[in-house]
Amino acid sequence: MLQLSFFDSRVIPLNKIVIFGVGLIGGSLAISIRQAHPAVEIVGLGRDGELLHAATELGVIDRTAASIAEAMQDADLVVIATPVAQIRAILEAIAPHLQAHTIITDVGSTKSDVLAYARQALPADYRGFVAGHPIAGAEKTGVTAAREGLFHHKHVVLTPDAHTSAQALQSVQSLWESAGAKVVYMSAHQHDAIFAAVSHLPHLLAFALVNELASRDNQVELFRFAASGFRDFTRIAGSSPEMWRDITLANRSALLAELDAYQKQLRQLQTLIENQDSAGLLAMFEHASQARNTWAESLPSQ
Repeated sequence: MLQLSFFDSRVIPLNKIVIFGVGLIGGSLAISIRQAHPAVEIVGLGRDGELLHAATELGVIDRTAASIAEAMQDADLVVIATPVAQIRAILEAIAPHLQAHTIITDVGSTKSDVLAYARQALPADYRGFVAGHPIAGAEKTGVTAAREGLFHHKHVVLTPDAHTSAQALQSVQSLWESAGAKVVYMSAHQHDAIFAAVSHLPHLLAFALVNELASRDNQVELFRFAASGFRDFTRIAGSSPEMWRDITLANRSALLAELDAYQKQLRQLQTLIENQDSAGLLAMFEHASQARNTWAESLPSQ
């Protein structure tokens, strides 16, 4: 049985987990919990009854619930694994049924907005909300894409604030570590700025390129001859449109700054090409190549 340390030094058993959104992330976390802690009951909630039925049939969750009130009864931990735009409404729905010992965490790709939602929706004296973001995923979505091992050797970022109990934070860290993840802490502002640059912007660029080519009259011919370079660059454009719409709007300010910086780089590249600046192009490409290779070599082997 998984043990959680909560608001004081007591160690209490975690008997029941409620997961809102049993898709790739929520489902993979459920599978990892099941592998490590088979006695824990996992209850799933979501908008799509067929997907929840599939999650039950696959053994990802134990059961669904007829209502949030039923799901929250005796819940020790709630994981919100939905698109970020749904989190505020879920927190508001949870609040009337929240018990003193219950921990809540999320997996959203933006954190400043989620912390603000929690402060607005949850009781003022509640300290059990832990904002989190697992840096793992795939272009496929849904519970059928969920798998054990998705979080092995992956970072999970937790962004505590002044309202976060140290014991609740440790409890959520322990949960992710049991799934094989490496937990790091940072502020919500720092998180949103970093991931605007290295995650959110690349997704926007992939969506934009595919959208531009798909809008051309000769799109069939273009996609017919697209090969590995196009596949690798645009893989993430197969990700959930709803999720990435929500992330883009939630991290609007940081993303606009990153788009400005990228457009400056494109203008520089365009000038180098127009001027047939061979040395300038080589210098830009060498700098990028070295930086990319250094990063790739630093990654842990899977």
